[in-house]
Formats: sequence, C-alpha cells, structure tokens
Amino acid sequence: MDSGLRAVGVVLAGGVGQRMGLGRPKQLATIAGRTILEHTIALFDGSPDIDEVVVLMTPGLADEARELVGRAGFRKVSQVVEGGASRTESTWRALQAIGTEECDVLLHDAVRPLLEPRIITDCVRALRTHRAVEVAIPSSDTIFTVDPGPAGETIAEVLDRSRLRRAQTPQCFRLSVIREAYERALADPDFGSRPATDDCGVVLRYLPDVPIHIVPGSERNLKITHPVDARIAAGLLATSPVPVVPEAGLRAALAGRTVVVLDAGAGPGGTGPEGADARVAAELAELAAGHGAVVRVLSRERDGLRLDDHAAVAKALAGVGRIDHLVLAVSPGRAGSLVDATDESVAEAAVSGYLGPVNVARAAYPRLRESGGGLLLWAPAPPDAPGMVDAAGALPGPGDALRAPAGAAVTALARSLAAEWAVEGVRVNCVTAGGTAGEAARASLAVLASGLTGQVVDPSLGDG
Repeated sequence: MDSGLRAVGVVLAGGVGQRMGLGRPKQLATIAGRTILEHTIALFDGSPDIDEVVVLMTPGLADEARELVGRAGFRKVSQVVEGGASRTESTWRALQAIGTEECDVLLHDAVRPLLEPRIITDCVRALRTHRAVEVAIPSSDTIFTVDPGPAGETIAEVLDRSRLRRAQTPQCFRLSVIREAYERALADPDFGSRPATDDCGVVLRYLPDVPIHIVPGSERNLKITHPVDARIAAGLLATSPVPVVPEAGLRAALAGRTVVVLDAGAGPGGTGPEGADARVAAELAELAAGHGAVVRVLSRERDGLRLDDHAAVAKALAGVGRIDHLVLAVSPGRAGSLVDATDESVAEAAVSGYLGPVNVARAAYPRLRESGGGLLLWAPAPPDAPGMVDAAGALPGPGDALRAPAGAAVTALARSLAAEWAVEGVRVNCVTAGGTAGEAARASLAVLASGLTGQVVDPSLGDG
C-alpha cells in the first residue's frame, strides 16, 4: 500500500522547560549558533520527504516563533499555531490546523534537534505500508519495577531487556487514524484524569486494532530536558551526518543547475601544494556532471583566481553566467608544528581559513541571491569549544595549531552566513575535510542537493 500522500512535519514546541531553569522555553535557547527550535525546524524544512511543516508554539510566544521562522527563511512552514496546556491538547490543535484532507503526519518534539534525516525518510517510507509508526531504540540499561516500603523502595521485578524499547519521536500516523483516536479520547470523560503520555499511547488505547510499527531511532536523537542535555547537544550539533538524498533526488536537484568549484591551487593567494583538496574537487565535479549539472572549475592558473584578493575572486566569477551552487574547494591550513611554521604556511592558513572564504562569500552573495542558490565551504573538524572532542573523537594535538583555529573560523562563518542570508533564500553549509576523496565528494554532492542550510557535515559520521 503506497499512500502517495503529502507528508506534514509537526514540530511540537509548546513546552515551558521548567527543568532547564532558563526562565523561558528551552526550545528558544541558543545552541551552536541557532535556537533549538531553528535546528529542529531546519531538519524538516530541508528534508526532501517533507512537503509542509506546522509549528506548535508555547502559548503567548507564537508571534515570536513566526518572526524566527521569517528570519530563518524556512520555506515549508505553513503555520505557527499556539499550543495548548498539555502535549495532547497541542497535538489536537495541530491536527485541527492541518485540516481533514488525508495526509501523513510526523509529530516531533522540538527539543529533539539531533534527529537524523535518515529517520525522517524511514518514517515517511514506513507510512506507505503502515498507518501508525513509532521511532524507538533498544534499552541499553536494565529496567526493573519497584515496590514502596517503610525503608524505601525495593526491586519488585527485573524486566526482559530484549523486549524493551525507549520511545523517541517523531511519532507518525495517517491523519485519519490519529484524528479518530483523538476524537475518541476527547469524548471519553475519563481521559482527562488519566491522559496518555504521548500520541502512540492515544492510538494504543482508543484504536487497539491499529498496529504501531517500529522504526529504528538513534542514540543521537536525544531529548533536551536538563542543562547537561544541552551541553551534550552542543557538542553533537558541532557536526551533522551526511544528509540522505536518493539518487532521483540528486538528479532532480542538480540537473541543469550550474555548479562552480573554486580551486585556487598552490602559490600566492592559493592554498598550498596540490593534493587531497584538488582530488576531491575533481571527483565532486565529475559526480555533479554525472547528475546533469553544468560544472565550471575555476583555478588560479586558468582564471586568475586568488583567494587573498576580493577583486580577483569577483572577476573570476564574472566570467560565469548563472551560479546555483558555489563550492570553495580548499580546507584550511596544513599540519605541522607552530614553531616550525614558515611565514608562507602561516599566510596560507590565514587566507584559506578566513580571508579566502570571506572574499568568496562577498563576491558570490549577489549571484547566489539572484539564483536562490547555495555556498559550500570546506574545513577540518576542529573542537566546537575548549575541552570538546572533534568529529573523529579526538582532541586537537601536535600539528593542529594552524589548522584547528582556521577550521573553527570557517565553520563559524558558515553558520553565521546561513543565519544572515536565510531570509534572502541563500543557503550556506560546510563539509569537514577528511576521509577519502570519494567520501568527501559524495558528502558535498548530497549537501548541495539537500536544501539544508547552516549545517557542518562530517563525512566520517556516515549517512544521516
């Protein structure tokens, strides 16, 4: 059974976040340069499997959420609706806002901003053959029930861990199914005194004959409830997995589009010796052309491209017509001890790690604003904050003194420009260098086709 229906992502942001101790809803707290709510909306707004997004916001803050959506340039958000006093009331308001036309609905907690795109895709596909879907992961902990006693609690029963799952979101349903379950719940006079804890609980209680299919979730898909969760999320949000874009989606997004790859090469204003960057640039150009894109590679030798000269970058781009995607195919700095660094290597790190990306962004902005296109930068994977590990799970070590600060500058620039340019419809992302040339090229291609913005994608994390 293929539903062939539109898919609506519902971001449930109606909570007040008292356990975070912020004095305002936790979904409006800022992590990794964006509010938690923006991170979560972006996942659904950028998913090729989602057609529409509805946001349920804390009562009294719907206008603030609308302003946030407008500034961020989210294109699929159709409504921002004021939530209710409870999770179930907010869900019901969302269902009313969606209307009665049949569709597939994915209900997701706003404070789960680390949902992998892969899970969204799996849920939409599961709804082709199932009417109700829950995302869950196995329990890694032993779970037991307890009995109260005069001296405190005692273990009553140790449960079979192999049959236990930890519920996550999204929880997904055919609209007619979840609407009927809620209509029956709201007609039950006892529902108010013993409400269900989530939407699957409503379906399980009031439509017991509807099986709820399980889609595997992820340990990464954590819920931000306490301050420590926010600190963990900040580290995880430093990088994202490669977005999942099916082959047909790659061709649909790239065919007929112009992809410009900037490869400054070696020498003054360049990026050091030709090596991994040039190989990735060549593979990316070949992959993009293979999916129907019109590819232009601009180089120092042929086009006079110098990253240290804004005018030279602008002149090189002037020779290209429409630009849909612009890729700066350099990664900042090269390994080596700071005390052994030459003036040339320090200058290269400064150009490729800050001045070059800034000059490219300045020159590209009017062209990308005209096309509604995207800018993709490359960077190594530096720690997001002191004491944080990088994407490979290791602290920067000897040889990273030039490269790590430059990488941090590029990733911060990408996130800042994404927020600044979103209202103009221009996307900005970053791919961390590392791994094989093929992995980096394929990750870059997926990012170009994904529609995402503000992401720092690490190919070593695999597909999302």
